[in-house]
Amino acid sequence: MPKPKGRKIDPTPIAADIGVVDLIDRYFTAYNSARLKEACQLLARRVFQPGVTVGMSLSGAMTPAGFGMSVLAPLMRAGFIDYLISTGANLYHDLHYGLGMNLFSSTPFLDDVELRKTDTIRIYDIIFDYDVLLDTDAFVRQVIKTEPFQKRMGTAEFHALLGQSILEVEKQRGATAHCLLSTAYECGVPVFTSSPGDSSIGMNVAAVALEGSELVIDPSIDVNDTASIAYFARENGIDSQPGQSAAIMIGGGSPKNFLLQTQPQIHEVLKLEERGHDYFVQITDARPDTGGLSGAIPSEAVSWGKVDPDALADTVVCYTDSTIALPLIGAYVLNQTPARSLKRLNDSRKARLADLREQYLKAQGDA
Repeated sequence: MPKPKGRKIDPTPIAADIGVVDLIDRYFTAYNSARLKEACQLLARRVFQPGVTVGMSLSGAMTPAGFGMSVLAPLMRAGFIDYLISTGANLYHDLHYGLGMNLFSSTPFLDDVELRKTDTIRIYDIIFDYDVLLDTDAFVRQVIKTEPFQKRMGTAEFHALLGQSILEVEKQRGATAHCLLSTAYECGVPVFTSSPGDSSIGMNVAAVALEGSELVIDPSIDVNDTASIAYFARENGIDSQPGQSAAIMIGGGSPKNFLLQTQPQIHEVLKLEERGHDYFVQITDARPDTGGLSGAIPSEAVSWGKVDPDALADTVVCYTDSTIALPLIGAYVLNQTPARSLKRLNDSRKARLADLREQYLKAQGDA
């Protein structure tokens, strides 16, 4: 029986001037550091290539810590995120930065009763004034009352309109860096929220409905829109090779499921070709043995048809804090991988949904 193969660990003393790529490639040797290295290398060498359609899910309070502007926006501009599924809270707190509001790094060991007395909000070790919420709410309500919002729409269209509005504010402020939603608007990247009522943005949508607003967020549009992106990913190949689909999950929760359910929607519900995502990369701190989706591993996703069984070698799960992993991943891939052309999936939404409908009705007729 052959011996198991491995790579010799060479514990060379670390240099004072080491860069992030050498640090990860040479010194992330075992345990979750090795999984993070595998994720970085898989993303840089195979996932962020022209023929791959890349979806990312985002949960956890990432944008309050600034990662929307500092990491995700540069990845979008480089063409590495083709569509995003986020919690509404991440998109709401992203707006603070677009509006030029201040959030502060502090300590988690503050007296919350005293914070309440001084109208100070705390997200673990991030603090900001209560007026930040009130002023952001006022901006959202003002924008969504305008004529373009007075109709039924999915969250991708809704966020594109919101991103356009916040971009105008950033330009008026003379901002040199743009927030996540305005960047997505500029790059044509669809941004979805799997639970549109579960955030302050959704709360403000509900408030203006009491005033007679005709805005209706329709999640069914999003279900078909995301499924159409995954379904037609095979048509985005290069050099006569079929395109591929990648799922990158920062955290778990509802956004992770919404990204992965695109495949069961295609084959289980719409009765179209079964395939599954070709790449699966997840950063999580959730365990799989509790039965929650946040900790579910790629092989379990295979049983649902969410991941291509032949692609298990191209899956990585790293158990670590997303606030540690995301900046390292961003720095690594931006250093190692040339920027891709933007797919601008927002621009092709109507045509893509019409094509999916045609394929679905054809499959129903053939059944």
